[in-house]
Amino acid sequence: MSAEFRVRSSKTQRSELRTKYSELITMKLTREEFEELAVLALRRLPKFFKKKMKNVDVVVEDRASRDLLSEVGLESPFELLGLYQGVPLDRRGFYYGNVLPDKITLFQIPIESTCQTKEEIEDRVREVVIHEVGHYFGLDDDRLRELENESE
Repeated sequence: MSAEFRVRSSKTQRSELRTKYSELITMKLTREEFEELAVLALRRLPKFFKKKMKNVDVVVEDRASRDLLSEVGLESPFELLGLYQGVPLDRRGFYYGNVLPDKITLFQIPIESTCQTKEEIEDRVREVVIHEVGHYFGLDDDRLRELENESE
């Protein structure tokens, strides 16, 4: 992935989901505003990381599907803010190539449900992007939590 980042939306039924979960969301952004925050978070990554990231799609979905939640062992769509799907860099061998892009998904409704202001959403999007990029580089959840705790 070059320094020019693009974030795309999934094709879920946004209006139905927004109506269903609207009482749980204090601060709501348009999809475009949310995508802009995702692009901003990607642009603010250190150059070292941006240079190493290649063949990664970043998408925004309203929330995780029931099937996906079951696959990752969660029950509530509000438990999953983001997800990395792919082969982490540290697990790729010489045979790795001609593959579909890795995917980082940001789930807008669960992220918004944890925030009261646009600034909080911006911070949370940044945290989720950094966390999922960490998975791309091969860090597991335990190591990422350690790093997050060290930076506080």
